[in-house]
Amino acid sequence: MGQKLRWRVVALGAAIAAVLGGGVWFALSGASAGEHSSGKDATAQSKTAHIHKAAATPISVVSFTPALHTHGVNGADSIRVVFSEPLATDSPMPSLSPSIAGNWQRVNSDTVQFVPATGFPQLTRVRVVVPAGSAGVRSTSGGLLASRTVDRFWTGGYAVMRAEQLLAQLGYLPLTWSPSAGGQQVPATDANAQLSAAYDPPPGSFTWQSDYPSQLVSMWSPGQTNEVLTGAVMAFESDHGLAMDGVAGPEVWSDLLSAVAKGDDNTHGYTYALASQVQPETLTVWHNGKVILHTLANTGIPAAPTTVGTAAVYLKYSFQIMKGTNPDGTKYADPVSWVSYFRSGEAVHYFARGSYGYQQSLGCVELPYAQAKFIWPYLTYGTLVTVTPA
Repeated sequence: MGQKLRWRVVALGAAIAAVLGGGVWFALSGASAGEHSSGKDATAQSKTAHIHKAAATPISVVSFTPALHTHGVNGADSIRVVFSEPLATDSPMPSLSPSIAGNWQRVNSDTVQFVPATGFPQLTRVRVVVPAGSAGVRSTSGGLLASRTVDRFWTGGYAVMRAEQLLAQLGYLPLTWSPSAGGQQVPATDANAQLSAAYDPPPGSFTWQSDYPSQLVSMWSPGQTNEVLTGAVMAFESDHGLAMDGVAGPEVWSDLLSAVAKGDDNTHGYTYALASQVQPETLTVWHNGKVILHTLANTGIPAAPTTVGTAAVYLKYSFQIMKGTNPDGTKYADPVSWVSYFRSGEAVHYFARGSYGYQQSLGCVELPYAQAKFIWPYLTYGTLVTVTPA
């Protein structure tokens, strides 16, 4: 009995020892597994390091729109930059020089565009600068642009055709303009749309107001600089306090776009005057498409002829002492009234004569008093006066 008990105890001890030994073995195996786990961590860390290394690859600019060194760009169009990687949501945006109102927008993950409130004026050199380095553009994975990237382009010039469309719309031309079938007028108060149309006019057609003579109609050529356009620009310049040179320069364009937005139409209408030297000489004046005066007139004598051709009224006096030199070399100083100069030394005005309808003046177009007084308010700045040959 005792012997068997001792044997069982010994056997149990061996079993316990075996279990403990197994536990020790498992413990040791656990340590070995831990070492194996550390190996996995090292591999994971290696992979992470590889990912970080890949993320550090610099981002690049794939394309600009407009492209580098492009000329004749519509300054109202959007500017687009495409990158090689998606941009981080808080990435800095490119900058523009000169700076204008507008905002950068995301077209998609790798593309941004600048939408102007009102674009760049004509003949402007524009720089688009994409910042680099730690303060520059950044991809979603942290990639940076290695060096600053710059795009340069130049805006084009405004179109003569659009100036004519706007002047017609405002009433400074003897024509009306309508968009092509299916087209629409550019919204007057949409500044950027108006600027875009200045670069790229919408298609359409001009229609003459009724009853204007062939002498005026023949001067007109849509989309081209001509006497009709020059006179209209001078009239607009006069109304807006600008120097009257008849050229649609930067100040004219600025005021023209502003006038369209405000609906600031021409309030004095359109006038055209035609002096015929076929005897009996006459002056005929049209206003807003209708004849308002047809009267006898005098033009210059052969020794001091009135210049044949067309020019615009640029200077006016209700009264002046007109001074000059007679063909015989003597001086004159004559009182005249209701004077509208259309060429240097030549004007439409009143001068007392015993009769009218013949060559009697020293180059001016002379009228009887009542007719000169009546027509003077209509011969506004920019009014074209044509003198035809005998």
